[in-house]
Amino acid sequence: MTMTDLAIIGAGPAGLSAAIEARRHGLSVLLLDENAAPGGRIWQAIETRAAKDGDDRAAQATVAAFRASGTRAAFGATVWCVEPDGSVFWSKDGSARVERVSRVLVATGATERPLPIPGWTLPGVMTVGAAQILLKTAGLVPQGKVWLAGQGPLLLLFAAQALAAEGRIAGVLDLSAPGAWRGAMAHLGGMLRSPSYLGRGLLWRRKLMKAGVPWIRARDLRAEGEERLARIRFTDVHGERAEPADTLLLHDGVMPSVQITRALGMAHDWNAAQRAWAPRLDAWGRTSVANVVVAGDGGGIGGAQAAALSGRIAALGIAAELGRMTQEARDAAAAPLRRERAAHLAVRPFLDALFAPLVPALADDTIVCRCEEVTAGGVRDAVALGCLGANQMKAFTRAGMGPCQGRMCGPTVCEVIAAARGVPVETVDPYRLRFPTKPLTLGELAALHAG
Repeated sequence: MTMTDLAIIGAGPAGLSAAIEARRHGLSVLLLDENAAPGGRIWQAIETRAAKDGDDRAAQATVAAFRASGTRAAFGATVWCVEPDGSVFWSKDGSARVERVSRVLVATGATERPLPIPGWTLPGVMTVGAAQILLKTAGLVPQGKVWLAGQGPLLLLFAAQALAAEGRIAGVLDLSAPGAWRGAMAHLGGMLRSPSYLGRGLLWRRKLMKAGVPWIRARDLRAEGEERLARIRFTDVHGERAEPADTLLLHDGVMPSVQITRALGMAHDWNAAQRAWAPRLDAWGRTSVANVVVAGDGGGIGGAQAAALSGRIAALGIAAELGRMTQEARDAAAAPLRRERAAHLAVRPFLDALFAPLVPALADDTIVCRCEEVTAGGVRDAVALGCLGANQMKAFTRAGMGPCQGRMCGPTVCEVIAAARGVPVETVDPYRLRFPTKPLTLGELAALHAG
């Protein structure tokens, strides 16, 4: 069997840009993605939507260049195992498959940070990211009494997108820490290196103001109802309020998707500003696992433009390693990409300070693990019995053992454990992930053996 030069996991900005660059230097490339088409979450359905701005047009140009690059792609493919020897296992259409490759580039992007509140498991409560996917792919526009709550740029972006699609927003509850803007101002110089970010944020706020959408500083948010969401309850400057609600959309920023990188056992570092773990990378995206490279938000949150540039830089490094270009040529090609990426990353300290992840202070009856219905109180009880980390928590409570394999509950469980023990959260042992990182059937494995 002929070995493929490069397998790319993820077809977002980083994965697509890496594929284009790798093909430009003659590498054979296999790209794998769970979605039905290229674009990832941030550019989802970009080929079927009318471009609304320069960012959309740039995204469509990237996807078109990818389509023309000659990359072998499998969409609707779920990668569930990567072995250090270069074996990549994935499933599609009920059958498991394997590919032997010289290099693996993990470009799995970001995942929404959970924002657990009392009642967040009620029907009618979902994440802003999920609502944005429905808007992009199915044209589902928010109607009725729709509230947004949390913090971060996506909160503003989705509200503006929903209004542009003639949707309705009852109000936005800003849960960010009071006075966070003071800490952010120390990093204003970096933000001004790419002023378009600040300009877009201000534009989105003006759109909400023009539409008459209330912007409310709030805390102590609860979702209430019997069979489904009926109202929200929160505290603002006037005291406790209750408002009728049909839909509540929650958001507290994003964090790197590290399921594959953690399952590979590679070194990770704690990012205190983003309050998340990220794989340890060198200047070319190389990791502590030989022949495995990471690009994009999966290596640290930087946004779509920075992700695309990091994908190109990683592909240049791989091309040089595989003898398709000299190191001198690699360095010359990467230099302008690094400068451009640095300008985009310069805004991160400002955004990280302005939207510092919320540290949950959860009531005992708040569910933290939705799959196994484990509450914050249950986690605290386990700590009182001697549980020290998330892996032990599985044995005490089954938290993290459901279908999502800890993707939703992992960060929150660690935060609750840390608070109960009185230690920094980064000292709490997180879930130890193992392959397969996604559920698969015996039938899929049988197909792999038959092949």
